[in-house]
Amino acid sequence: MKGLRTGAVLLLVLVMLAGGAWVLRARQGAATVIPVLGLGQAADLPRAPEGVRIRVQVLNTTRTRGLARRATRMLRDRGFDVVEMGTTTPTRDTTLVLDRSGHPDWAAQVATVMGVARAVARPDTSRYLDITVLVGSLWRPPAQPLYP
Repeated sequence: MKGLRTGAVLLLVLVMLAGGAWVLRARQGAATVIPVLGLGQAADLPRAPEGVRIRVQVLNTTRTRGLARRATRMLRDRGFDVVEMGTTTPTRDTTLVLDRSGHPDWAAQVATVMGVARAVARPDTSRYLDITVLVGSLWRPPAQPLYP
């Protein structure tokens, strides 16, 4: 009985050492980072026109925290000037891009960057915005690289 216990303990120690060696080897291979282009970061997505400031408001309409921040980063990477972000109600499933300043081409560009979104004209001259993005629950932010 004592020999069986000793054998089991030795086997457990051997498995733990092998697992530790595997983790160390995996970490050594993770030193080279390969950038991955996710949706919204691909080179073929439109950018804001050069020399034009398109002021964008991004509002999260879901219960998922951080979607407005992620959409803001993505739009800023594409050259859009996100001047405001926040949360609003009611909750939406689909992402809606509102044209506030009478530039449907700008709204269409933002909708294309956001992926599955539709653009609608809702002029509002009382706002200092060109575009309002209402992020819906079906929108998935682009994958971010993992840096352990």
